[in-house]
Amino acid sequence: MANARKFIVGIIVLLLIMLATSFDAIIGFITDYKWFGELGFEKVFLTRLMTQIRVGVPIFIVLTILIYFYLISIKKDYYKKVNVVHSGVSEKRINQIALVGSIFLSFISSTTLAGNLWFDILRFINGTGFNVTEPIFNNDISFYVFKYPLLNKIYYMLISFLVLLAIITALFYVTMMMLRRPTLVEVNSGSEFNTGNINLDNGKRIFEIAVRQLIILGVIFFIVLGLGYFIKSYDLLYSLRGVVYGASYTDIRVTLLKYRAIMIVSFLSAILLVIGIKRKNLRLAISGPILMIVISIVGNLIALVVQNYIVSPDEISKEREYIEYNIKYTQKAYGLENVDERNFSADRDLIFEDLKENEETITNIRINDYRPTNLVYNQKQGIRHYYKFNDVDVDRYYIDGKYRQVFLSPRELDQGEIKEERQTFINKHLIYTHGYGIVMSPVNKITSEGLPELLIKNIPPITDTEGFEVESPEIYFGELTNDYIVVNTKEKEFNYPKGNTNVETIYEGNAGIRLNGLNRLLYSYRQKSLKMFLSANITSESRIVLHRNIHNRIRKIMPYIEYDSDPYIVLNEGKLYWIIDGYTTSSYYPYSEPIADSRINYIRNSVKVVIDTYNGDTTYYLADENDPVVRTYANIFPQLFTSMDEMPEGLRSHIRYPQTLFDIQSDIYRIYHMKEPRVFYNQEDEWYIAKEKYEAENQTMESNYLMMKLPGEEKEEFILSIPYTPKEKPNMTALLVARSDGENYGKLILYRLPKGKNVYGPIQIENRIDSDPTISKEFTYWNQQGSRVIRGNLLIIPIEDSLLYVEPIYLKADAEDSLPEVRRVIVAYGESIVMEPTLEEALRKVFEETAGRPRPITPEPTEPTIPIEGADDINELIIRANNVFDRSTEAQREGNWAEYGKLIEELEEILKRLGELNTIENIENVNE
Repeated sequence: MANARKFIVGIIVLLLIMLATSFDAIIGFITDYKWFGELGFEKVFLTRLMTQIRVGVPIFIVLTILIYFYLISIKKDYYKKVNVVHSGVSEKRINQIALVGSIFLSFISSTTLAGNLWFDILRFINGTGFNVTEPIFNNDISFYVFKYPLLNKIYYMLISFLVLLAIITALFYVTMMMLRRPTLVEVNSGSEFNTGNINLDNGKRIFEIAVRQLIILGVIFFIVLGLGYFIKSYDLLYSLRGVVYGASYTDIRVTLLKYRAIMIVSFLSAILLVIGIKRKNLRLAISGPILMIVISIVGNLIALVVQNYIVSPDEISKEREYIEYNIKYTQKAYGLENVDERNFSADRDLIFEDLKENEETITNIRINDYRPTNLVYNQKQGIRHYYKFNDVDVDRYYIDGKYRQVFLSPRELDQGEIKEERQTFINKHLIYTHGYGIVMSPVNKITSEGLPELLIKNIPPITDTEGFEVESPEIYFGELTNDYIVVNTKEKEFNYPKGNTNVETIYEGNAGIRLNGLNRLLYSYRQKSLKMFLSANITSESRIVLHRNIHNRIRKIMPYIEYDSDPYIVLNEGKLYWIIDGYTTSSYYPYSEPIADSRINYIRNSVKVVIDTYNGDTTYYLADENDPVVRTYANIFPQLFTSMDEMPEGLRSHIRYPQTLFDIQSDIYRIYHMKEPRVFYNQEDEWYIAKEKYEAENQTMESNYLMMKLPGEEKEEFILSIPYTPKEKPNMTALLVARSDGENYGKLILYRLPKGKNVYGPIQIENRIDSDPTISKEFTYWNQQGSRVIRGNLLIIPIEDSLLYVEPIYLKADAEDSLPEVRRVIVAYGESIVMEPTLEEALRKVFEETAGRPRPITPEPTEPTIPIEGADDINELIIRANNVFDRSTEAQREGNWAEYGKLIEELEEILKRLGELNTIENIENVNE
């Protein structure tokens, strides 16, 4: 009875200790569940817990039983082989010790596996096929993205488990030897005094038992090790040994064979260990591991010799196949396999009438930059010191029936700017709860002062343009809303300032969790706020609104998606919404080159997250249902995702190609536009992102959102573009464009410029601006008059078959609070470069001489006739073949079939000559 009481007391004490140590976690779980439930995502929240239970509990039970019987078998074997002296400890207690050890190891193993691998397990089960097969092991890409990571982690966990099992085994032996000590003498049955001969067999028997357990663990270890080398073979697809990322010639011809040999020997070692121990032949028992070490050392030496003396002297030939894989799978991983490459002649035959025909493009040319605009917004429209425009977003709207590009930014309330002595509980959490309104300005309009002309401004927001009324200007959820608030209290909220007074409001939305009953105690404890619990201003109808920072909000809901760091605000039907781009990524796409300073080598913009700034409603829209990764996530979290078809049309018209993804793609495409392995190997046509001069410093250009009519298209559209220059050359060689509107959303176009002519690159235009005597004289004068010249972004505008360059020039006084003002606009075209007060004046000055004139006829460029027969420079022939192919594609597009046929014949001759040279090269290699 006393023992039973002690046991019950012990259980109660244990439960109290567990409750005390995990109390915060329990409160956190309950409050988080209620918050997810408020959003309608309670199943998303429970997915993790339910998976961990479904995985962890069965593994815990099975492991506990297996380890327990394993330890009991050790105990029985110990009794069977060793003469022992029984102490006062009962068999039941020893069994309890075995059970505790089993529970301990099972608990660590099951919680580690379920806690760390639950999402990998769900990805393994729900993985969606890519329908793309990698060429070495012929597995679908989904195997590497969804299954291989789990197999790899399980392998290392098994090794750790075996180590722990060995430790538990050793501890249990020590325990048995302490509680059931081996006898040191043989007992004479007829002797009254327990004396006899010294018993030397017990030590030998204990050693035999230990060796037997060693055999069991050793066999399991070598089997697991063999499986590990089988899995390790897939690591070669991410090798860094060769000239490109992915398996190389040496990896496949040497290292893969080494791994397979070690795998076979590892399985063989398990057998040799058993046979060697049974035959008492130590050499045989350890021959397997020794052979594995020898194979590893010899394999590494062979790989070194092959790489240095077989591959390196003939690298392009040996690695050609693997370079092709790297190009192909890198393009697929980054969505670059279907870039629409078009030739762009970059003629200089633009006339004034062309500008009239492209009036919408000209009208939408941006003469404001977002950085100076942000300064203007904060200084002119901040109104109070605690209001802040965190960032300026770029979007497009129909203004008076015209498609126009605009800047806009929400006016958020930054509580950190409230005086410290005023940052009381009531002010922070009950009164100063939200920002108010937005500011919007067309990118192409400025006032007489050189500042952006505001389309929406002031508090409350006012506009003279129909359709831009902001009916719900309160911003409860934003980028600066970092603290929780309590709404519907007895204290009214500050809404906005009006003269010397403040306008107050009461929240009428549906965000928040009611603080009735137990909820008030739970959330007071969660927020560590006694004032919340005691405040007389908070009633049972009050609601606590949590996770209002939109960055934190979306990451708490779905942490397995990468999110863009630049959300943008959208005005739709009088309400404000945030749109945030979400990316699915992977580091396991075979042969794909990783992003610089990252392991990620696969990315898709598969999710558009929309957040209501007033209610906090958060919707995850499936933007790319062709992406297997997001389809897998949709299988795991079916409650989370919504079809893009259900997005309101007003919001859908504002989705844009994300700048983050475009910058990654444009950086990859600098090199991976080269498709021919030899050209790629020699990096003969490597490109750089163009440079420009911003303010007074040279810098790599940012990609720019622009509104224009693309060459060959019928209407203006919202695009994102970046120019390329040849490696270490200033001239421009290509322009990459991403489209954002309608059915063309997501399409990439590359405009290739002629290699035979010099097309000015951005930095060349900047240098021409500096060297222009009139412009440089003006700059020098302004810089000496208590002001500073700021060079804006240089914009490259394709019009018809020509390129127009536009750069705004700002003046900023040296005074501390002065604002940069647009004072001039520079336009460059061909050899002309002018600077005038307005864009219209600059364009008129450049093109005034062409007004009323017909377009000049540009003669078709002709390639010099160079005999193909006898040509022996392979690189020149490859470049020529590419040029001929480009011209034939252009001729086909234009329907010039005579020219097309002639160019195809020329291409056949070039390819024939390349084949002859390749044959000669192979014969020479054989002779050597």
